[in-house]
Amino acid sequence: MNKQAILEGLLFVVGDEGLSLDEIKKYLEISQEEAQQILNDLQQEYSAENRGIRISLLGGKFKLTTKKEHKDFYQKFFQNEKSNILSAAALETLAIIAYNQPITRAEVDEARGIASVNMIRKLVAKDLIKVSGKSSLPGKPNLYRTTSYFLDYFGLTDLNDLPTLENLKDESEEKELFTSTYKEM
Repeated sequence: MNKQAILEGLLFVVGDEGLSLDEIKKYLEISQEEAQQILNDLQQEYSAENRGIRISLLGGKFKLTTKKEHKDFYQKFFQNEKSNILSAAALETLAIIAYNQPITRAEVDEARGIASVNMIRKLVAKDLIKVSGKSSLPGKPNLYRTTSYFLDYFGLTDLNDLPTLENLKDESEEKELFTSTYKEM
């Protein structure tokens, strides 16, 4: 069993939550010294010039991050007009956050029935949602809420302009949500 590969997969799965050294030790069922060595080896591999990601220690947690020297290319991606179109999954995630804010990622996952970590990352990168604090739940997960750019993007004065859930239920009986009067911009 390749513990370095397992650690790489764990870091990918937890996304921006990251893992502490103690968590790595616990999940891999190894000593702290072995956990540190596997982490160092993986960090060394990622430091190679032909790799686009690295392992960073942020807020006491190890996380997969992009390399700073490539940031101009990532900014081009997010500025690309095509990347500004919201997918159905992004709209679904955004709606859950808008109607239930502040909300944790786990609560969004539960409502969607699928992991939302990547979708939330994209919505944060597009400045449609932001971290608005920490929950009092165990682990103190981030709370997400919509931004003022969200209001601008959808042409809303404030959150009271969102259609009520009852109106959406009535509409969905007659036609699909995506063919309603609310259009992507």
